[in-house]
Amino acid sequence: KGKIDGLTITIASKAGVDGRLFGSVTNMDVAEALEKLGYDIHKSQVRTPLGAIKAIGEYPLQIDLHHDIVANVNVQVVAEA
Repeated sequence: KGKIDGLTITIASKAGVDGRLFGSVTNMDVAEALEKLGYDIHKSQVRTPLGAIKAIGEYPLQIDLHHDIVANVNVQVVAEA
């Protein structure tokens, strides 16, 4: 938990001028981003309290590492260049 708690992940996605995404950022996208950083996280462990992310911004998420151990992670969604 100490390694992942408080981590900020940046995910780039296609977005319109108003900041709304074409599509959304899902649990799978977050799990894949964490996997690229070297963490073995499955999409079922990612908790998005507000559902799929549909706009640019920063969102707090929870990762269930074990049945009693939860890590807090920030996901920053940015527009693709």
